[in-house]
Amino acid sequence: MPRTKEQYEEMRNATRQKIQSAGMQLFVQKGFGSTNVQDIADVAGISIGLLYRHYKTKESLFNELVEYALDGLKKITQMFEGADSPKKLMALFVDEIYHDMQNGEELANLLILMSQLFFSGGAANPKQVEVLEVNDRLLRATTALIKKGQESGDFRSGDAHQMAVLFYSALQGLAEMKVILKNNFVMPSPLVLTSFLFKEGD
Repeated sequence: MPRTKEQYEEMRNATRQKIQSAGMQLFVQKGFGSTNVQDIADVAGISIGLLYRHYKTKESLFNELVEYALDGLKKITQMFEGADSPKKLMALFVDEIYHDMQNGEELANLLILMSQLFFSGGAANPKQVEVLEVNDRLLRATTALIKKGQESGDFRSGDAHQMAVLFYSALQGLAEMKVILKNNFVMPSPLVLTSFLFKEGD
C-alpha cells in the first residue's frame, strides 16, 4: 500500500529532526569549523545524499538552528516587555530554564551554538548581526525589568545593567558546564539563580 502524503511529511520531518540533532551535537562538541557534512550524516544515521536533499550546506543547517535559538530569545524579550510584575516574570523564566537544563540538552546546546557563531568560523555569517541585535534587545529588556523590580521593592538594589549581564553570563557558563560535566553536572536551583536579584525572604 503506497504511503500517504501525511506519512511522507512525517518521514521528512523525522529526517530533518535527526539532521538537526546531529548538527547541534557536532557543532557544540567540535565547533562549526571542525564539523563537516559527512560527520553530520554519520551521526544522523543517514546517507550524505539524503542530508543534501534537506540542507544544501552545513551553513544552512547551522543558520536554521541559530534562527530557532533567536526565536526563543525574541519570545523571552516579548515576555519581559509585558505588563506582569517583574518578580513573576523573572521567576517564570528561571523556573523554565531550571527545568530545561535539568531535563535535557537542548537549551544548553542552543546557548553554546550562539557562541559558535562568533568563535568557530562564523565571523562572515550575516546571522551574526541579527544575533547581536536580538541579544542587545533582550539585555535592555532585562535591565528595564530589573529596574522596575527595584522600584517595586522586590529586587535588590544595584546597577541593573550589570545585574542583567551577570545573570546571562551565569546561564552561559552553566550551559558550558553542563556539556563538559555531563552526568556530574548539578543545576543550581531557581532560588540560587535568583538570589542576587530577589530580596532575602522573598
